[in-house]
Amino acid sequence: MTISRRQILGGAGFLAAAAALNGCAGFSGGGGNGGGGGDGGDGGQNTLTFTTWGSPAEEEGFRRGIDAFKAANSGVDVQLNLVPYEQIFTNIDAQLQAGTAPDLFRVDYGTIGAYSSQDQLLDLSSYVDTAAAEEFLPAMWQAVQYDGKPYGVPHQTDTSALVYRTDLFEQAGITNVPDSLASAWTWDEFRQVAEQLRGSIPGDLYPFVYNWQLGGSTRWLSWLFQAGGRLFDEDLTGSAIESDAGRKALEFTQGFFTDGLVPPSSSVKSSTYADDAFSAGTTAMAFVGNFVLPGLDENITDFEWSATYLPRDERGACDLGGNALVATKNARNPELAAEFLKFMTRPDQMSDFCARAMELPTLNSLVGTELDYQTRPDIAGIFVEQATTLEPSDVEQLTSPAMATINPKLRDELEAAFTQGRPVEETLANIAAAVDEAAG
Repeated sequence: MTISRRQILGGAGFLAAAAALNGCAGFSGGGGNGGGGGDGGDGGQNTLTFTTWGSPAEEEGFRRGIDAFKAANSGVDVQLNLVPYEQIFTNIDAQLQAGTAPDLFRVDYGTIGAYSSQDQLLDLSSYVDTAAAEEFLPAMWQAVQYDGKPYGVPHQTDTSALVYRTDLFEQAGITNVPDSLASAWTWDEFRQVAEQLRGSIPGDLYPFVYNWQLGGSTRWLSWLFQAGGRLFDEDLTGSAIESDAGRKALEFTQGFFTDGLVPPSSSVKSSTYADDAFSAGTTAMAFVGNFVLPGLDENITDFEWSATYLPRDERGACDLGGNALVATKNARNPELAAEFLKFMTRPDQMSDFCARAMELPTLNSLVGTELDYQTRPDIAGIFVEQATTLEPSDVEQLTSPAMATINPKLRDELEAAFTQGRPVEETLANIAAAVDEAAG
């Protein structure tokens, strides 16, 4: 794989794929069986074709799941096609137009709405009963919905938490580190910690760095949600960001830059990831995703570090990462495709995949279970718990097809507010205008 998982989950792929989809007036759909042609498979009704990208650990997880599915279903074959992430949606789009799309593919939550809204995915309503749906975290089940119908299964998720240097905390006299979601720092408490660090560490170091760089500007919305705000109105047809919550979130985060709490070069258009800055020892804390833990564990040799929960205001909230598994509308054997999707999200399959790939489960039953994570199992559970703070209303906004158009404007406006001092009211008005234009 030639693109990092930070870019995948930061949204770069989402923007490219969704923009390409939105640029099409509509797919021709598919003629014939619609499945398998794009993957070179020529099997019959008992053969499924599955296209995905994946790290080596993810590839192993998928192969293990496929082998288990084949063992449980005699005579069934699943042909796996691995594609680099930067190519997968271009390929899928072309295959959908030609009627040769695979039966199954993997898609990030930010992009699934672009496909389901254009009637390209299999509606799973008749294959997944209410009881099965309730097995998933409500926010993650919302992530695969369009017009109240499921068009995929939430296979795994990713989110951010806060890592910190234990040596710099000790030096600053910070001893009260939250050990549960209920005790997570309030915004005021987090600000106090940052200021305490600012007064203790050398001037060339910074209290923290946030991970909204390189396509990850939607992670700023976590602050908006924490303040009790919304980007869209309730029916997703207009903006709602010009509110007390919107002003509070933007003023609070703008203060990171005006008050020297973050590196000046760490804004949303920075070319340096937050975890790289933390690994280099230039910050005392960093907001990072669980998927970078193996890299941190490997690269950090000069200091000890740990993790805690994201700050909270009116409520806790976090960013949405991860991927769904979907079947194309014209899958040759929809019943078998649906069975495969359900099989891959069984507790045994999900726990095995997530533990291998350092990802987070989407099943309620696994949230309180200690998975066999190979990297930093002492803190992996913090990310699992943090993911439960995402609410269905957050996901409904984050997965709106309109986000493909809104995202570049959100990035530009946040950059101007953080690095150029653009006034809060003007910034909010500009974001609101972009939302109204895209969603109206």
